[in-house]
Amino acid sequence: MRPLLEAVDLRKSFGPTPALDGAGLAVHAGEVLAIMGPSGSGKSTLLHCLAGILQPDGGTVRYRDVELSALADGARSELRRTDFGFVFQFGQLVPELSCLENVALPLRLGGVKRKAAESRAREWLERLEVDGVADKRPGETSGGQAQRVAVARALVTGPKVVFADEPTGALDSLNGERVMQFLVTAARETNAAVVLVTHEARVAAYSDREVVVRDGKSREVERVR
Repeated sequence: MRPLLEAVDLRKSFGPTPALDGAGLAVHAGEVLAIMGPSGSGKSTLLHCLAGILQPDGGTVRYRDVELSALADGARSELRRTDFGFVFQFGQLVPELSCLENVALPLRLGGVKRKAAESRAREWLERLEVDGVADKRPGETSGGQAQRVAVARALVTGPKVVFADEPTGALDSLNGERVMQFLVTAARETNAAVVLVTHEARVAAYSDREVVVRDGKSREVERVR
């Protein structure tokens, strides 16, 4: 089976400092892949290249056999609205909008009418058991609730790949476990791949495979069964 998303020999520098030096990986539909490594190892840079947010200096990223670097900026932005979902460490919800409006936002940006967008958003809030905060603003919720709202926003468009960059980094262990359980369960039910950046072994344990990034290079970790 061909990978859904594949990176080969990625290289990326910021000024004289190399962030990626030949990193690569492959992700298949429906699997959860954890990218691990110490701070500054290049793991977040790798994720941003995979998502088409950053352009690598060398190497290739292919999504469904299309090379991302060959796409115009507008086409890459469109992919991030339709095929890719994102969960960040601090959620990055829009503070002026209600939680319901935050989840509906990607649909609204894609041209879905308000009523239909908010109906689908409410379904996802219910699915992640945070429908009780639908009318609240993010600042009126707990950290765990806000992060589940962010997961709902990432999944509401039916993405093929969800990129999660330290999604539990700002949460206590209990809320972190709940967020990971909801994220992985929902992704598996929709057959979405999850690319998960973390430095925590307990979070990586939710994945099917692990790739370690160190000094800009990557290697897959063999797990003991």
